[in-house]
Amino acid sequence: MADALKIGVAGLGTVGASLVRIIHERQESLAVSCGRAIEITAVSARNRDKDRGTDLSGTTWFDDPVEMAKSGDIEVLVELIGGADGAAREAVEAALARGVHVVTANKALLAESGVALAAAAEEKGLLLNFEAAVAGGIPVIKAMRESLTGNTISRVYGIMNGTCNYILTRMEKEGLSFEDCLQEAQRLGYAEADPTFDIEGNDTAHKLAIMTALAFGCEISCDDIYLEGISNITQEDIRAAAELGYRIKLLGVAQRTEGGIEQRVHPTMVPHDTVIAQVDGVTNAVAIESDILGDLLMVGPGAGGDATASAVLGDVADIAKSRPGIQTVAALGRPAKSLTPYKKARMRSHEGGYFIRLRVVDRIGVIAAIARRMADNQISLESIVQHSANGGGEAPTKTIIMVTHATTELSVRNAVSAMESDGYIVGKPQVIRIEKP
Repeated sequence: MADALKIGVAGLGTVGASLVRIIHERQESLAVSCGRAIEITAVSARNRDKDRGTDLSGTTWFDDPVEMAKSGDIEVLVELIGGADGAAREAVEAALARGVHVVTANKALLAESGVALAAAAEEKGLLLNFEAAVAGGIPVIKAMRESLTGNTISRVYGIMNGTCNYILTRMEKEGLSFEDCLQEAQRLGYAEADPTFDIEGNDTAHKLAIMTALAFGCEISCDDIYLEGISNITQEDIRAAAELGYRIKLLGVAQRTEGGIEQRVHPTMVPHDTVIAQVDGVTNAVAIESDILGDLLMVGPGAGGDATASAVLGDVADIAKSRPGIQTVAALGRPAKSLTPYKKARMRSHEGGYFIRLRVVDRIGVIAAIARRMADNQISLESIVQHSANGGGEAPTKTIIMVTHATTELSVRNAVSAMESDGYIVGKPQVIRIEKP
């Protein structure tokens, strides 16, 4: 049997501690399946005294992960620190410069610097593996860069953030407000104290940018993603969606169009009877549409210590099985130098169905005015529903809910803007795209 593969783990949070524990518990079976043992020889974290529930004796401790990456004690750096810059990036760059393979779960780093890091790895024949960076334990990266070789992918989309999916699920099933569900997600540890990165779609955007590069052979472009979060979703939207046969999910969608590549993250209505609509709680789901295989949907845990550690360990095992000095798989599915420049499609040319909810003053002529504005923008309606007027001391209002046939983003925005200028809309209109898998 070959010599043990020596790895250094940078970051001993939930995922790092789970990884160390699993490797210790399964040393014998890993050695058999990989053809060599996997040995943790070094670790790095900020607090040496914290109890992580696993034995770290016999490993070299580094306070600085960059120094660990530069040391001669490891053959693989496992980066679990997080963040696009700082110690995480410096440690990965140092490891690649020294000829050390890298495994990372850091979506922010890859979204920001993935192409440059892939090029650095290729130059030295190293592996840069990042299965855990997207959709936790779901093996979507391996599927896209290895199993689907030869397929032409037309669209990739999915639920990629467990926090948002948990909030939307509880809003629907328990009738809670967005604010109450967010507080509960924070209490359970699903959401950070500052949840902005999750609920406004940034986390999903980072993951989508990585998958877009793999799907379409283009450079990573996280800054060109149309972004909407879920903080403006109300119980009124949830109930209306259910009445119309839909559920609301935060989706990341990337697809090839004649005008370029369209990347978007936003709340989406999906038909209730589709598989992706049934994905609840913190679970993730990724769908890939290709010409040879057809449609592929993968569902599984999108976060959590063991699920993410499982994906990290799979990447480490691939390195253990590889031939020394030979890069078997390009990090982004093809050599970095052959990635095409990203060409952004205009978001407002996006075509599909839309849900539009308006609160309007209850007076004669309003419905006719709405119909006129829709007709002016060549928008055909699939359905229109009026909810009864309010009571109380305010001027009476009613809610108008419309579902359009396929139309463009530009047409919908122009129509809504014109309605607002007419002066009968109360509050902010709600516009949600409809995606039909």
